Amino acid sequence: MKIKQLSIFLQNRMGSLAKPLEVLTVANVNIRAMCMADTSEFGILRLVVDDPEKGKEALEENNFLVKITEIIGVEMNDTPGGLTTVLDIIKDNLIDLEYLYAFSHDKEGKAILLLHADDIDNLIDVLTENNVPIVSADEVYNL
Repeated sequence: MKIKQLSIFLQNRMGSLAKPLEVLTVANVNIRAMCMADTSEFGILRLVVDDPEKGKEALEENNFLVKITEIIGVEMNDTPGGLTTVLDIIKDNLIDLEYLYAFSHDKEGKAILLLHADDIDNLIDVLTENNVPIVSADEVYNL
């Protein structure tokens, strides 16, 4: 149910994004979803890849600082209001999200929303109780 996400710490300068992506290409690790957040001095590249352990190993062998974080994925309607429906459930249950990002699903009319919160188990429980479909890690890795 939980998805392993790679968080890679990068210097905030031109060209710094290319190198970790090249490393993953050479290691034959496929990126399923990505998100980039930055400050004036560094960035955090968050990736969901088809083989998180292999990706982490390849990146660390190339001197990148990498952390594996657990996130969850939920299936939502890919229509106006689809995201709001999920976020309202989270808000109404007083869950504080740290970040989220989404990508299109191979199922017509659906998207996958990736979520991270301090208490990921509580997030899973609340979403399950509210009939929000949780997407398995294998489904995300093998899309």
